[in-house]
Amino acid sequence: MKFELYVALRYLKAKRKQAVISVITVISILGVTAGVMALIVALAISTGFREDLQSKLLRGTAHINVMNIQVLDGIANYPELVAKIKAVDGVRSALPTIYQNVLLSSGRQTPAILKGIAVDDPTFFSDGFFTIRQGNIRELITNPDDPVRDKIAIGDEMAQRLGTFVGDFVTIISDEGALSPFGYVPKRRPFKVVAIFSSGLYDFDSGWGFTSLSSAQRAFGSGQLVSAIECRVKDIYRVSEISGKIREAIGKGFTTVDWQEQNRAIFEALKLEKIVMVITIGLIVFVASLNIITTLIMMVMEKNRDIAVLMSMGATQKNIRKIFIFQGVIIGIVGVILGNISGYVICWICDKYHLIRLQPDVYSISHVPFKTTAGDGLLVSVIALAISFLATLYPSKSAASLDPVVALRYE
Repeated sequence: MKFELYVALRYLKAKRKQAVISVITVISILGVTAGVMALIVALAISTGFREDLQSKLLRGTAHINVMNIQVLDGIANYPELVAKIKAVDGVRSALPTIYQNVLLSSGRQTPAILKGIAVDDPTFFSDGFFTIRQGNIRELITNPDDPVRDKIAIGDEMAQRLGTFVGDFVTIISDEGALSPFGYVPKRRPFKVVAIFSSGLYDFDSGWGFTSLSSAQRAFGSGQLVSAIECRVKDIYRVSEISGKIREAIGKGFTTVDWQEQNRAIFEALKLEKIVMVITIGLIVFVASLNIITTLIMMVMEKNRDIAVLMSMGATQKNIRKIFIFQGVIIGIVGVILGNISGYVICWICDKYHLIRLQPDVYSISHVPFKTTAGDGLLVSVIALAISFLATLYPSKSAASLDPVVALRYE
């Protein structure tokens, strides 16, 4: 063991006449521990919210939406466009879709968005869907032998609100209707509930219904028009680049909106919140560094004679400086280790048992997700150790500049 490290460890050990210094040392360690733990938990919450929200949104929405900007009613020549889009490098799937606000009725009524999508396309199931609680989502595929033509999958919150189960029928009421002697009569069409899903997002589970493209077109009376073409890509972080390639492939008259543009406000808010949390909670580590400075300054005052003896025996100013730097860094290392352990354990427990519950209708999710990463822990540890090191510079310089003759003369 190096001489400086050995002396630093001896100074940090508790002795009866140095009880005050020992207590302050413990407080310094706990300060670093609290700061590191709080930062890890805060980063885990921020990362958890972002990744959980992103994964759930991308399961229910497209990575890129292709829409017609010339004809507001929708896209008519979608088979041709789908073929061109699928040929673009980086595109995994392209599915025509149509959606509209409707009213679902089953004794009770609730507003909803009915989305018709090409469920007979193999990529619809390979891309994944929400978690199915009851029924079978594949029953949405049109079967010529089935007397029931129109089928629907609804969220568990909506099913609970309507009091509906798999096998029941719900009535879709759309604004596509006709005039009668009694006035305008909305169109009503019965749909059989074949699946009940859960996305984890309240907005989807309470307000969305999914059906086949042909069933939606019949319900809306839109003929062969679709609202958009939903594209999924191989790399979700290259959507801007792939969007440009899609626009080049399909020509003028169409626009694209990717998931980053569509949800920019949400993710920018989460990003800003993360920065604010790091700065605010990082002040705890800064306060802990002040405790380290206090501890080392008191140690220098207490050890004046010891420092003078060491210097008279041949210890250089560099040796003395290293002793007190080691002391501060040791305090930082112990605090970082304890903070990492406690922070990761707290995050694991909270995430596994969903200890922090939320109101789904307010926050869209039912609990606070905690997502820890090795990178966050490493970043926090490096910052905490850097602050601990900087806190040692003044006290170590003060100790190294001590005149051994003066110190021994007045002892």
